[in-house]
Amino acid sequence: MARSFNQVILMGNLTRDPELRQTPNGQSVCSFSLALNRSYKATDGNWTEVTDYVDIVAWGPLGERVGQYLTKGRPCLVNGRLQSRSWEQDGQKRSKVEVNANDVTFLGGPGDNARDDDEGAPARASKPTPSAKSKKDDAAIEDISDEPINLDDIPF
Repeated sequence: MARSFNQVILMGNLTRDPELRQTPNGQSVCSFSLALNRSYKATDGNWTEVTDYVDIVAWGPLGERVGQYLTKGRPCLVNGRLQSRSWEQDGQKRSKVEVNANDVTFLGGPGDNARDDDEGAPARASKPTPSAKSKKDDAAIEDISDEPINLDDIPF
């Protein structure tokens, strides 16, 4: 019999702050939900946007990092597998399909949970990014535009 393949890759924004809990044996588990936007052209020719919501569960140190660093609105990339579970609540059988995360990549920068337009693009940081070199490491460039270049001085 052939083996099954169960892998999910999702990119979206958190719909709420992650909920970090401990199991009775001390294992950390973090639950959060992603909003996934998609667009399609309807039969009337207009573009329609739809949002799907997917519940995610991250265990152990991964769950602790998600609970510590992610907040509502932050974008992230989740790699994991689909998992179904069922339980009984108030005499009713309930079931749920969720993603069990193997890896969560934090996207955007710190505090990058606001949007600057309705298209869902993350807001840009207002601070300029520092250059890799400091001012004292920059090489001094002399203006020698008056002198012709001697090709014998070039080492290659």
